[in-house]
Amino acid sequence: MTRTTVIVVWLVALALGPFRPAEAQQPGKVPWIGFLASSSAERLKTRLAAFQQGLRELGYSEGKNIVIEQRYGAGRFEKLRDLADELVRLKVDVIVAEGAPAAHAAKNATSVIPIVMGNAADPVGTGLVASLARPGGNIKGLSDFNVAVVTKRLELLKEVVPSASHVAVLLNPGNPTNPLQLKDLQTISRGLHVTLVSLEVKAPDDIEPAFATMKKDRAGALIVFGDPMFGSHRTRIIDLAAKNRLPAIWSISDYVEIGGLMSYGTNFDDLYHRAATYVDKILKGTKPADLPVEQPTKFEFVVNLKTAKALNLTIPQSVLYQADKVIK
Repeated sequence: MTRTTVIVVWLVALALGPFRPAEAQQPGKVPWIGFLASSSAERLKTRLAAFQQGLRELGYSEGKNIVIEQRYGAGRFEKLRDLADELVRLKVDVIVAEGAPAAHAAKNATSVIPIVMGNAADPVGTGLVASLARPGGNIKGLSDFNVAVVTKRLELLKEVVPSASHVAVLLNPGNPTNPLQLKDLQTISRGLHVTLVSLEVKAPDDIEPAFATMKKDRAGALIVFGDPMFGSHRTRIIDLAAKNRLPAIWSISDYVEIGGLMSYGTNFDDLYHRAATYVDKILKGTKPADLPVEQPTKFEFVVNLKTAKALNLTIPQSVLYQADKVIK
């Protein structure tokens, strides 16, 4: 191959842009879905599987008539904009965003490509959409937010630990949904005779100092907000809660499965199964502006009696009756 030939080939490659295997097989026929996640691939295995199952039920076969390009921030929100830009450069047909930080990154990266929220707490309050019924713009999908869900966690915790007058709240201020959830808790805390001790964790190194503050302020219980960083360090947080003998409630059951006391929140696998329907409608020509944001319909409450025993805590029968799952 001559030097001139090499230069010509190189120029042609630049003109064509990123190579897309699916297009090479079926030009213009195989849609590309970008899956942009705030969390890690390991944490999102079941959610991605639920989304893929939803697509299969709608007639899509990955690698044949649809391709999913996955990008994971793994709790590092600063990476999300670059990952979103990658998906935009690949000219994906739809971006599915996991979590509000990923949805914001996708929104900042494109106003053209449709964005489907797999989950995002309070998309109106964080500025992702104008309203749930008429979101406007290119962002649609599902919200995992429900004020009653957030406040229910404090109510359940107070039922289990009625003596707790000070309740610590672990939150990440870099997550746009966490400060909003704190406001929701504050609206009912006085009625429950609870003083909230809010502790901001901006980085993993802030976790241990936060627990030192809880001990100093004599917190009797703990609420951990949903956040990818907390998910990445969930074992560490669970161990510290146990060491400090703090009954804690979490947003998802993953934490309870590995030793957390309780969780109450949205069934996220159900949300991602439903997200496939949004993708299908968009690929078949429905305008994103015609699709409202839907709220969660399935919730789950899980209790770990092993952890309760280790904390010398008796879970009232009135609370156990509400549980969808009890780990013994």
